[in-house]
Amino acid sequence: MFYALNWFVVLILLALWSLAAWGFHTIAAWTIANAAGLKGGSSEILSQGVPAWLAPWMQPELASTLPAMVSSLTPAVDFLLGLAPGLAGVLSLAVWFVWAIGSVLLIVLGIVVSTVIAVLRRRRSAKPNRYEA
Repeated sequence: MFYALNWFVVLILLALWSLAAWGFHTIAAWTIANAAGLKGGSSEILSQGVPAWLAPWMQPELASTLPAMVSSLTPAVDFLLGLAPGLAGVLSLAVWFVWAIGSVLLIVLGIVVSTVIAVLRRRRSAKPNRYEA
């Protein structure tokens, strides 16, 4: 009974781990595939300035210099967006490599727990029953 419960929990955890890895990979691949469309608009996004709702909470000096500081990041953002499509293959490899490591660790956990269950059952059966005559 405990063996079945152990492996049922391990399989459920493995399914959840696989679902999480698949979901992360899907979202990340979609983001990378659509990052190229942002390349031209990054300067417009970065030069927007401080939002009206945030301006009252900031010091006036910071609010006036923030757009200049952010606009200096435009070349770096454009460079990173240009690299994004090339990173799709590396991302896939990294996500599934981490998934494989996690899966192996879950299976090892199941083996360890099964071994502990076996040792405890042997130890329990080796004890003499004090109620026997």
